[in-house]
Amino acid sequence: MKRRTLLKAGLGGVGAAALGAGGTYGWWFSSADIDTAGRVDFSSRLPIPPLAPARRDAKGRKVFELRAAPGEHRLRPGRPTATWGINGSYLGPTLRAARDETVLVHVRNGLREPTSLHWHGMHLPARMDGGPHQPVEPGRTWSPTWTIDQPAATLWYHPHPHGETARHVYRGLAGLFLLDDPKTKPSGPGDGALPHHYGIDDIPVIVQDKLLDDDNQLVESHPRLSEVGLLGDVICVNGTTGPYLPVTTERIRLRLLNASNARVYDFGFTDDRHFALVGTDGGLLPAPHRTTRIQLSPGERAEIVVALRPGERTVLRSFPPDLGMNFMSRRFTGGDDTLDILELRAARTLRPSPRLPDQLATAPALAARNASVDRKFGMAGFAINGKSMDMRRIDFAVRRGATEIWEVTATDETLHNFHVHDVQFQVLSVDGKRPPPELAGWKDTLHTRPGVPYRLALRFTDHSDRTMPYMYHCHVLYHEDQGLMGQFVVTEPDEKPGSAPEGHHHEP
Repeated sequence: MKRRTLLKAGLGGVGAAALGAGGTYGWWFSSADIDTAGRVDFSSRLPIPPLAPARRDAKGRKVFELRAAPGEHRLRPGRPTATWGINGSYLGPTLRAARDETVLVHVRNGLREPTSLHWHGMHLPARMDGGPHQPVEPGRTWSPTWTIDQPAATLWYHPHPHGETARHVYRGLAGLFLLDDPKTKPSGPGDGALPHHYGIDDIPVIVQDKLLDDDNQLVESHPRLSEVGLLGDVICVNGTTGPYLPVTTERIRLRLLNASNARVYDFGFTDDRHFALVGTDGGLLPAPHRTTRIQLSPGERAEIVVALRPGERTVLRSFPPDLGMNFMSRRFTGGDDTLDILELRAARTLRPSPRLPDQLATAPALAARNASVDRKFGMAGFAINGKSMDMRRIDFAVRRGATEIWEVTATDETLHNFHVHDVQFQVLSVDGKRPPPELAGWKDTLHTRPGVPYRLALRFTDHSDRTMPYMYHCHVLYHEDQGLMGQFVVTEPDEKPGSAPEGHHHEP
């Protein structure tokens, strides 16, 4: 209750440093963390988002039908919460498609205001991206189509309306988009395989935090001093609080998605058991990485494989994340929070699972670690390189076929991360050093610790459009909405990068 009072009062972010540490203000500081360790009653079975039905049209395309609309959803016991959902009252179905398939998605807007759907992590033409330049008006339908051409991965979709993304995602518009690749399909039991039966041993885990009032309704008002937007004290997994998952196989694959607006999670298990990290944002790692923790900032994904013994239970927990911030900023940005997420309950008898493969995928190899930098991005406040988002301004152009090296640094003491549309990137270095194993695969979203430069290699292939931009931005959604975002176009090699697309202007 103290935490909820604090959040509603609007005390958070670096600005709270002015409060001091004594008297009443000391109480504010001491109440600014959440600790639900051992206090969650895991009484609700984890719901599994249904696979979206699909049909084939005359052109052989895989066709999905999605509709965003308001509804009511029971996030916790008591009165249902007014929410938004896709093909339901909250969240959306899981879309699934394979490499080389052409998909067509009919997105109908049943809300009373414009929205959009962005295919986060997808390589596709800019006009199909679902960013702020592709709004769907109330009562209208948007029908993007593209051919899947990237490795197997756990992607997701969510709204991206200009200045309103945080509110639309917070109300419940989000879902998974799973990609399969026949070239990397799990092999037979004798050779090792990943768990891959959806809803049985391959489980989506969409984690979000909410702030609910005493009537179970979403609190949406922005804390006055918060620099990251809302941080909730109610944790939902696939739209349910206090969930448990019955486990019937020796190993399970959890597809973790941080779908929160601002919170960072450091996932592990209460008994500190090891698990295998097998995939990140853009697909499988080169080899399984044995670890006890995986930290995810908003928008990041991780695939982990956990082994259980018959009859045992363990709890997936978020431990206090390492944000790399000063103690006051960390305190009011969730850096001291401990949160119980999901209980795993193994059956008395478990079906055998094949061993994990020793090798999973080819490591990204776009550039050498010491490659020279093409562009530098400094994030501070609500601006990148001192400029806030302008829908009419194209910040730069990239030539199709080019590989570029970007260096990204958060230059203030606020929580930031960095997301790029259209491409998956290779992390070349972190503060000049080799990246850790969890950054050895393809990424599209990256937590950027304050003052630490991250060098990324990005290759821009296939799609060019000098009149329609892609976005790059912080995926702390309040920051994105406030202008911590830029846009670029991909041009043909013979086009002049400085030529301005229709309706936009280029920065010099």
